[in-house]
Amino acid sequence: MEATTLSYANLHNHGELFANFLRARHETFIGRKRWDLPQVDGMEFDQYDTAASRWVAVHENGRVLAGVRLLPTTHQCGIYSYMIRDAQRGLLEAIPSNLLWQEAPIGEHIWECSRIFVSEHVPSGQRMRVQSQLIHEMVISARTFGATQVLGLIPALAPRLARRVGLDCEPTGPVLDIGGAHVCVEISLATKMH
Repeated sequence: MEATTLSYANLHNHGELFANFLRARHETFIGRKRWDLPQVDGMEFDQYDTAASRWVAVHENGRVLAGVRLLPTTHQCGIYSYMIRDAQRGLLEAIPSNLLWQEAPIGEHIWECSRIFVSEHVPSGQRMRVQSQLIHEMVISARTFGATQVLGLIPALAPRLARRVGLDCEPTGPVLDIGGAHVCVEISLATKMH
């Protein structure tokens, strides 16, 4: 099992990995969760998959097992910035604007994580290992980009997993039903992972 952080600058070094990453997202978010999202050729994507984004993939033999997208909160592309902030500003009808208790932050040291998934094909006995690998690689990558904090809209039970691997993960908004129970969290990257 490997973990790779993809960017537009290094996609050419990883063959089909990025396309497989978007296919795995399609399978998870459109196929399994039935979310109404943009798609082409069996790949899911949206307005936040830009050159500023980074995609963390946990994979084995070309098959994507898990993934997450990272985006700096300072990013701006047309009317869009990052997903949580845009939802709060009322730009995304599928996500309620009351997802945070305070105004969405903008800072060089704050990145957003979104589209977190673990493939349904990962056997239950391997899920914890895959999830831990994903979180570990996300933290390493975000720190490399200068982040000391990550803001995410994640499944409501996920903060417990983050705390189990040593991350300081605190809710920053109410639990909302967004295709299942989700909550915004703030993850401090200053703490040491197990």
